[in-house]
Parts: sequence; C-alpha cells; structure tokens
Amino acid sequence: MIQSDLDLFGEKSQRLAAHTVLFPGFALAHLETLLDALRPVLRAAPFRQMSTPGGQAIAVALSNCGSLGWVSDRRGYRYTSHDPLSGEPWPALPPLLAHLAREAAQAAGFADFVADTCLINHYLPGMKLSLHQDRNERDFSQPIVSISLGLPAVFQLGGLARSDPTQKVPLNHGDVLVWGGEDRLRFHGVLPIKPGEHERMGSRRINLTLRRAG
Repeated sequence: MIQSDLDLFGEKSQRLAAHTVLFPGFALAHLETLLDALRPVLRAAPFRQMSTPGGQAIAVALSNCGSLGWVSDRRGYRYTSHDPLSGEPWPALPPLLAHLAREAAQAAGFADFVADTCLINHYLPGMKLSLHQDRNERDFSQPIVSISLGLPAVFQLGGLARSDPTQKVPLNHGDVLVWGGEDRLRFHGVLPIKPGEHERMGSRRINLTLRRAG
C-alpha cells in the first residue's frame, strides 16, 4: 500500500517534505491507555525545568523514559542512563509508546525503527520552542516520531540552515509527525502555544518525542 493513499482515522496523511509525514489523529484510538502508561513514568520522573549550557532556564518542563534520557545543564546537551534528580535509571519506555512509534515510522517509510528513549515536554500557554536541530543522537539515519496531546500547536519545519524559510504545520491532539532521512537534521521549533482549554488535557500541551539515541 502506498503511504499517500493511506486513510488513517478518517483523515489522509500529509507528506510535508521528502521524508516528513504528518498522521492526523494517529494516536487517538489509544489515548486513555497511553495516559495510563504515562502516569507511573511521571510519578517516577516528574517534570522539571532544565537550563541551557549558558545557564538560561528552559521554559518548557520535561521528563524522559527509556534506557536513555535527554538532559541539559552547564555540562551541555546529552543523553544519560540515569535521572540526575533521583540518581535512578529513567523509567522504562511503555510498550504502547514504543509500538505507536514503530507503527508510525513504518507507515512513513522507516522500517525497523525501535525507539530507546522518549522525551516528554510539557507546554503551558505562551511557551515556545526555538528553532533547533536534534543532534545529540548517535545515528541520524533513524527518524524522530513526535506525538501531540492537548492544546494545539504550530510546528515550524525549516531547512538545514537556521535562516532557511519555515513551513508552519498545525498539530492537534492525537497527531503524530515523523521526520527522518534527508529531513532528519532540519531545523524545527514550536510557536508560542495559544491560551485555551482542551477537554481532556486542560490548559497544556504534552509532546512525546521518540528517538533512537544510543
């Protein structure tokens, strides 16, 4: 089956670039099970605000699960096997999350993707994510799978230089975005979240970003 012909949950997938595909509503059928799986993760590794290597606070709170977790502090951006707050290993990656990421990646043309980490970002209204590249992973041949929950967001998909024009991509509750291949190192970000109240998630956006980091 050709991916552009797939009809997922009543809405067609959207190919945004050569190896970037948006799947509207892909995660909705698993929402309650997914939230149940995230609760013990966030009890073990609560959201926290980190700082950049330059000492500036990162507004978006975050956590991780999987065999590795992304951290940032004066020592730089990197992945660690243990939560620096607790000293314990990061909570295990819930099987449902790994399954959703694998299914979305395969549908986007990336066979055999197995995530080993999930970065969990917590946005409140007004928060944004500046344009950046994801460069801390070891293998850039592996895609990134991003699941959006809660308030809508506008994702910025840029080029391989920060100054390249950006494409503005609306992301809604349950949408899954996959990018990899020649698009893997595109600059990307999130515009400020607009105020609102989601019927299930409240006044927040949760973004689950699955990767192969190790």
